[in-house]
Amino acid sequence: MTRNFNETSNCRGSGKVGLVSASIRNLNLSLSDLVGKDYLAAVCAARAAVEGSNLGRLQDFAAEKIEFYPPAFGKKQDELLRLVGTRMSSGLSNSAKGAGSAGVKEASRTSSAPLAGLGMFRVGEDGRLYLASKSEHYHLSLGHSFPGYRLLENARRLGIPNATHNNTRGHITRLLEEQLVAAANGVDPTDSAGLQRVISSTEPHVINRVINLETGSLVVEAALKMVLSLFFRFDNNSPRPRYEGRVPVILVIGDYEGGTGANYHGTTTLTQVMRGLWPGLGQKLESSGAMIVRPVRINDIEDFEAVLSQWDTGRYKVAAFFHEIVLMNYGAVLLEKDYMKKAYALCRSHDVAVIADEIQSCTWSADLFLFREYGLTPDFVSAGKGFPGGEYPASRILCSSTMDTLQQFGALVTNGQEEIASLASLITMAFVRANGDFVSATGSYYEQELRRLASRHPETIEKFEGLRHLGSLFFRDTAKLGRFVSTLVDGGIDIGVQSYKVESPPSCLTKLPLIATPATVDFLVARMEAALAGL
Repeated sequence: MTRNFNETSNCRGSGKVGLVSASIRNLNLSLSDLVGKDYLAAVCAARAAVEGSNLGRLQDFAAEKIEFYPPAFGKKQDELLRLVGTRMSSGLSNSAKGAGSAGVKEASRTSSAPLAGLGMFRVGEDGRLYLASKSEHYHLSLGHSFPGYRLLENARRLGIPNATHNNTRGHITRLLEEQLVAAANGVDPTDSAGLQRVISSTEPHVINRVINLETGSLVVEAALKMVLSLFFRFDNNSPRPRYEGRVPVILVIGDYEGGTGANYHGTTTLTQVMRGLWPGLGQKLESSGAMIVRPVRINDIEDFEAVLSQWDTGRYKVAAFFHEIVLMNYGAVLLEKDYMKKAYALCRSHDVAVIADEIQSCTWSADLFLFREYGLTPDFVSAGKGFPGGEYPASRILCSSTMDTLQQFGALVTNGQEEIASLASLITMAFVRANGDFVSATGSYYEQELRRLASRHPETIEKFEGLRHLGSLFFRDTAKLGRFVSTLVDGGIDIGVQSYKVESPPSCLTKLPLIATPATVDFLVARMEAALAGL
């Protein structure tokens, strides 16, 4: 496949000049560049035949070049920073009340619900401008109305069907599968021979299978199903499982109180049990020998080894180790590289499957997957949120051929193969691949500035946690955290707060979009400084 990645420099790196030398590169791509000329030629011919439309006009849509980050878009981002918190329009006074659940209603803030969005910003129903400093709910990797996503509109104009099914997966979805495998293995996506060698490998720990689902919860549940298939038959016709008769033990990252509250792997029933919810059900599963969950201490390899040795013996078998790298639902605590490498080595020596849950961290790395930076070789990798950039709920579970144990209907959903959703992921991947230096440099600058902020206020802030764009501040006092966050939100900064978990230290969470510039960092940190001064 031929790709024509025309790049023009578009430096929006204002702010601390020189600290971030990289700049955002403005790709200029067509659908044909991104998914292949032969495919688009076939699409245009088929659409012209069924619709009776003009073939030449369809071919124009296929060949139209779209700027991913035009200069005017970048300039507007810096201009809007100065207006955060101000009223941009009259807003919406007669808003629908909805019919949400009691819990959703209690947590809702409809005043900041979106009327419009552009890049890192949205205008709420109150007419004010907000900075999406946590990428809305962690998934807005390239911001609202990212210009590159105009290719999605061109795909719709060509009539590319979005709705497919497992056994009719379209070309774009299959292409995305290949691109994800390439990224997971550090293979150049244009190296067709190298990629095919990886895909055909039967070696353990080589990620080369993809199951297309919709949400992160479903993809991690799929991994759990494949792990449990080593202990229980999926159906009456399944072969005898390798560890049939033994009790599967799932290791998860534990909280500072010794419980399981630090991990978060979705909202399906069994993954909720893994983090301490449904305690009665968890006890029933344990007492019956169906499944046991045990926590391992954060960044404590001696504890990991002790727990593994205790539960990987006799009638018990440690089945899997589930982990994130940045614990975004536990204050953005970062698991250390040395700890992770040693934990993986222990898992390998005990035949324990490892699931790297990258729903939060994927695409927020120049390598597209953070485990690649750590030099890890998991058996499963979850991919979601950042890849489709908030355009679609589209997630995937990647695994090795040796863990590919479910038959077709073991983990599918009807809408998991959507072609336009897959195209959104390919667009995001193209942008991140071209802007890896900028992403890394700006993220490192943000982390540096948050660390400096914490060091200037040791009486209030205990420490910084996280990595690059995924940054958190741990407060010594919950009341002060509440006032700090309220001040920022009142000023138009959409920031996350984590004070609802008894076992979690009070913290505020940020996850800047990948298009955030040094000017964004300076603005946000200055607002934080002012809020701290007012406590």
